[in-house]
Amino acid sequence: MKVALVTDTHWGVRGDSAAFADYFKKFYDNVFFPYLEENNITNVIHLGDVVERRKFINFVTASRFDNDFARPCSERGLSVHYIIGNHDSYFKNTLKINSMTQMYGDREYRGMHIVNQPTEVMFGDLNMVLMPWMCQDNMEASVDLINNTRAQVLMGHLELAGFEMYKGSVIDHGMESSIFSKFDIVCSGHYHHKSSRGNVHYLGCPYEITWSDYGDQKGFHIFDTETRELTFIPNPYKMFNKIVYDDNVLNNTDITQLNFDNHKGTYVKVIVRAKNNPYWFDLFIDKLEKAEPLAIQIVDDNLNLDLEDDQDIVNEAEDTLTILKKFVDMIDVSIDKTEIDKFLSDLYSEAQSV
Repeated sequence: MKVALVTDTHWGVRGDSAAFADYFKKFYDNVFFPYLEENNITNVIHLGDVVERRKFINFVTASRFDNDFARPCSERGLSVHYIIGNHDSYFKNTLKINSMTQMYGDREYRGMHIVNQPTEVMFGDLNMVLMPWMCQDNMEASVDLINNTRAQVLMGHLELAGFEMYKGSVIDHGMESSIFSKFDIVCSGHYHHKSSRGNVHYLGCPYEITWSDYGDQKGFHIFDTETRELTFIPNPYKMFNKIVYDDNVLNNTDITQLNFDNHKGTYVKVIVRAKNNPYWFDLFIDKLEKAEPLAIQIVDDNLNLDLEDDQDIVNEAEDTLTILKKFVDMIDVSIDKTEIDKFLSDLYSEAQSV
């Protein structure tokens, strides 16, 4: 049996942006659902963080999630297990009040399974542990299942130390991955960068959500329960683009022939290396604006700082987290600084949705 794995979908990002909801829908309509249909895949595991906000959900966002994902899954006869992540839970110490239960509760669609407690589920002939966000309320049951299960595969929403939340931004707090060493394969949501170490595989989010995702290939996975192989299916759609402008190598004819159609509805950074001819630059920007991007940010690189390769420019979220961590490192206090790092990381994550 083959099972589709998707995680950290975060409906409602960027202040319930309709543009991002449309971008998400394009991925599901043109990539995710067609692949499942072409390959006769009828089982899906969502590894947590279905929605963006922990405290509430916008009515339009709830409708978009239902119309663009939950209902289409049911109409296609898919069996979907939704593992509850930290963004899905109102409280931090219990998962009892969570987005999926509050939105659907007793009126779950056919094939919808909400996993808010650690549990074991059979997929074909393979028994798997499904592990939601581990918190105070479910910690004892979670540890008990981890220690006593005979399952060799775990799917969950875990916070493990030493993995990258975003590309290049390593999280140094969380549980040790050795807790899950008994499993042959551990797949997890929570961190948005796809990475693997040992038996642990962070699957990453399926699409770009912030500039921290720029240049980091997104997509979803297929897990074969017989061979236990993970296959990555890339998402070809981009939300963030970068263009280098240098009229030392461009001329008027080159600019008039540029095609920015693939930048429609995206965020664009124009990194200006050389702007010797203001008219040419205005022509360039005018042509880009006619492609209707969501936003254009112009960054001057007249000091030849090679900003197109500089993570301070390309990766805003990573840069912010790095600054926060360096600030904490400089503070002369006797308390555990990892707790401060974790608090600031959580606070920054919540601030992104404001």
